Amino acid sequence: MVHDLRRKGSVVLLALLVYLVVNCTIFVAVEGNNNVVFEVQHKFNGRRNVNGGRGSLLTSLKAHDFHRHGRMLAALDMPLGGNGSPTDAALYFTKLSIGTPPQDYYVQVDTGSDILWVNCAGCDKCPKKSSLGIHLTLYDIKASSTGKSVSCDQDFCLSAFDAPASDCKVGYPCEYSVTYGDGSTSGGYFVRDYARFNQMSGNLQTIPMNGSIVFGCSSQQSGGLGSSAAAVDGIVGFGQANSSIISQLALSGKVKKIFSHCLDGINGGGIFAIGQVMQPNLKSIPLVPNQQHYNVIMKAIEVGGNVLNAPSSVFEGILGSAAIIDSGTTLAYLPEDVYTPLMNKIIASQPNLKIQTVESQFKCFVYTGNVDDAFPVVTFRFEDSLSLTVYPHEYLFDYQDDQRCIGWQKKGLQTRNGKEVTLLGDLVLSNKLVLYDLESQTIGWAEYNCSSSIKVKDEKSGDVYTVGSHIVSSACGLNVGKLLRFLLLIAFPLLYAL
Repeated sequence: MVHDLRRKGSVVLLALLVYLVVNCTIFVAVEGNNNVVFEVQHKFNGRRNVNGGRGSLLTSLKAHDFHRHGRMLAALDMPLGGNGSPTDAALYFTKLSIGTPPQDYYVQVDTGSDILWVNCAGCDKCPKKSSLGIHLTLYDIKASSTGKSVSCDQDFCLSAFDAPASDCKVGYPCEYSVTYGDGSTSGGYFVRDYARFNQMSGNLQTIPMNGSIVFGCSSQQSGGLGSSAAAVDGIVGFGQANSSIISQLALSGKVKKIFSHCLDGINGGGIFAIGQVMQPNLKSIPLVPNQQHYNVIMKAIEVGGNVLNAPSSVFEGILGSAAIIDSGTTLAYLPEDVYTPLMNKIIASQPNLKIQTVESQFKCFVYTGNVDDAFPVVTFRFEDSLSLTVYPHEYLFDYQDDQRCIGWQKKGLQTRNGKEVTLLGDLVLSNKLVLYDLESQTIGWAEYNCSSSIKVKDEKSGDVYTVGSHIVSSACGLNVGKLLRFLLLIAFPLLYAL
């Protein structure tokens, strides 16, 4: 009997520990020329509605994308002087520990922006709570023994903005402000502090390492920023600018400017890693040079295997045929000359559908069958015969009951010269492994099971390590130590007291 109780106790303890390992995560990073793993969670995973059962997921997604488009279009104004007054909708997010002692921050992983920023102490209009089940934290430079304000005359400001401001004085903070497309603003100043990353140390293994980074301390917001119920603490930008995290880590000699993500559109979470992907093999194409975002040349669009009949001008010229790859956008936005014939093709595949407009913007219908058997596959064709396929179950969203809504959206991203370009967000990128190689200025992708693993090369040792998928769990992660102690207190008397 004693043996059986011990055995059962061991099984219970093992099961609980396995649950913790699988469901809890520790955000972690990089020293030397190494690789980094980010544990990623989709903020809308498994949730049809985001406002207590009212208000559709699609409206929230499009509202989020509206802000994202504004961020990408807006002029980024970062004044480098002044008197130093301390002073946006996430999707896939990760947990980052910053400061000494470390505090956890949940930030959106975004390839369409260029800085890491978090909400800071003293910010009146920053979100105070989130419906995502995460605890929001305001960064306080005074509470971190390693936090330091970055001045406008320091190298970061000079390199990030290419030139000093005329009113910069020694010791004045390096300020930034950004104006979004809807008129909302966010501003603050840059600080330097330690962050903790996950440095690969073996197959499915990491060790915690510290790295000094510069990030924005946001303490002034206006307009719609911070009003979303599904809020996070900030954004970690993986753009190409000198101010981005990937550029900072590469400039310090810690990593190469190569990273990849695999966003799991089925289970949530996924894979996000810095380093050269060795397996699977990915075919890559050149990035359009001298562009702010990750632009690629699109040659054609096929619907159900047939080339879409769109005006030839859509696919002529560098900017006229460009598509932007952006993990910070939820849906996919197409120029009107592409959107209209695409929608006509999709709807014509099922001519008896009764199309309804939901929430004044989404085309929806009732359908009870297998959408992959009834609707056409959409394929984007790029240079060097690289394609990106989107299946019906990926571009048709469940709305309610048997109602489906079409995720393609009209109006692409408008450039400064007035042209519209295609913007491909998570609707297209989910369930694909995407590799950004800024060393060679290429990008590549392939369909992939984002719940599995990839192999990434450690540049320092030359070893190749397996990197698995993760799902960030804030509630569990914040209390893992207490849970472990509680389990031990329960299990040990059961195992040994008899």
